[in-house]
Amino acid sequence: MLSYLRDSLRRKRARRFTRIYPARVDAYEVPGLGRVEFANWENPLARPVPLEPATVEFFGRFIAPGDLAIDIGANVGDTTVPMALAAGREGLTLGFDPNPYAFAILERNAALNPERTRIVPLPFAVSEREEELYFVSSEASFANGGVSPTRDSPHGRFVHPEKVRAVRLRALLERDFAEWLPKLTFIKVDAEGHDAVILESIADLLDERRPTVVAEVFGFSPPPVLPWLAAIGLPWLVALCIRLFDALRPAKAAPV
Repeated sequence: MLSYLRDSLRRKRARRFTRIYPARVDAYEVPGLGRVEFANWENPLARPVPLEPATVEFFGRFIAPGDLAIDIGANVGDTTVPMALAAGREGLTLGFDPNPYAFAILERNAALNPERTRIVPLPFAVSEREEELYFVSSEASFANGGVSPTRDSPHGRFVHPEKVRAVRLRALLERDFAEWLPKLTFIKVDAEGHDAVILESIADLLDERRPTVVAEVFGFSPPPVLPWLAAIGLPWLVALCIRLFDALRPAKAAPV
């Protein structure tokens, strides 16, 4: 009971007061890979990530060693790392996240497991144009949130003091990762409702490279991205509820 009350107080403080929370590096045994480390964020509002073999196996169905995989909305790397384990050291995984607080943990995860992964963390939002945006959250500790052109945003009332940069994905890839483009096989998008906008902005790239796409779906309602995918006639794209990953691994979140 005392532990629950203490944790509840920590979550309340995290919702109301801004502070930087450190990473805690946990180790997991993954069949076929051995010991794999993952940096969990000690923000009381961030659920600890158990690195489950089933999650790595899931991404391995779509990503082969040597592939280029892209994680848009990577947060701390809870999907980036399993994607990178599937792509291997000979592949490349790009993790995009504009949340400055979560990005610090993503950078930590990118530096772990160098013999098994190659992760490049990028502190950008992905958009149809190059621009600067506000990062806004409903929580003072910025455990989650989204980008907005104005400080007044449905994402919440807490605004990061510095604007974040939005980039055009294809332009960035052609400039900095051109040699990897022929190896692009997988894109995951979890961008707080901006999924369709992001995918529309790279429609030509999708048509050329035809990667598998995993886009966010909330609950059982049809996601906004599905009508767009159908309209442009790309039946080979996969739109999957990110929450399916919850079924692949046991939840270990503290009670709210």
